[in-house]
Amino acid sequence: MVFGPVAARLQVGDLNNSSEARRRTLDALSSPRYLALLDSLATLTEQPPLRGKAGRKPESVMAKAVLKEHRRLAGRVSHALELSPGPERDTALHEARKAAQKTRYATEPTRDALGKPAKRLGKRVKAVQKVLGDHQDSVAARDTLRKMTLAAHAAGEPSFVWGLLYGQEQADADRRERELPTVWADAPRRDPGKTLSWTRCTRP
Repeated sequence: MVFGPVAARLQVGDLNNSSEARRRTLDALSSPRYLALLDSLATLTEQPPLRGKAGRKPESVMAKAVLKEHRRLAGRVSHALELSPGPERDTALHEARKAAQKTRYATEPTRDALGKPAKRLGKRVKAVQKVLGDHQDSVAARDTLRKMTLAAHAAGEPSFVWGLLYGQEQADADRRERELPTVWADAPRRDPGKTLSWTRCTRP
């Protein structure tokens, strides 16, 4: 049972958020910083600043680059799992999500050179990123629900439904936190028989 104009307040909030997001996007796309970024990308593709590593075997260089990102991810996941549930852990999990995203993207351009090991690692890290992304979505949703609850209370509206919605988001975040160790345990699985250094993809 719904008490109060919950649906209306959600619709207004969504409309306001969409309008604000559109405004920020348009501002960013017309900013000097974005135009400078486009110029930098054009220069990068036309005159890539190749270093000594460009002359080495791609398998070795790419594997080391991916492993570096994977080690960073491993450190951030381990740190987050050591923390007690709460805002500090939420922040640490968000940092781990960003590291998972970077690791996954690092595997994508290496697949032609590294083959199945890169593809497998990317797939496993994507699963980690999904769990962490869902958790971060819940953190953001709870923050929005908290603000809406305060606004509803200030307007004299019932807050019962807002509490239920907040509780559902909290429960979802808790499930993701319990799921993370299992998903993460699969991410560093080794690929036996490979000559590259993917066997270093083990948890620290």
